[in-house]
Amino acid sequence: QVQLVESGGGSVQAGGSLRLSCAPSGATWRINCMGWFRQAPGKEREGVATINTGGGSTYYADSVKGRFTISQDNAKNTLLLQMNSLKPEDTAMYYCAARTGSACYSGSWALSPINFAYWGQGTQVTVSS
Repeated sequence: QVQLVESGGGSVQAGGSLRLSCAPSGATWRINCMGWFRQAPGKEREGVATINTGGGSTYYADSVKGRFTISQDNAKNTLLLQMNSLKPEDTAMYYCAARTGSACYSGSWALSPINFAYWGQGTQVTVSS
């Protein structure tokens, strides 16, 4: 089993920045791909960014390309999401997710929540205009 704990959410004005962190524990050696997803009230959960933990390939939703950066801090065994130039439409609960068994494939596949078995509790991000 894999457990995930997110941190770093909060409230910020449009144009500001936030950095989210996710700390995995448990059977972390089984993880092949990790990512960030978000869900706004009344909307479906959507993929934001994912990364293959072995090869480092990254995948981003079009809506965040050029603004968000996903990375790994291997020394701290932590997944990061740097979010810059935040917009009110980025407001959502952000979830960390992990996948075992195989790496993430193409962009759309890698951003689909159904392909991730392990989830954190979420951290709220609110962007005001």
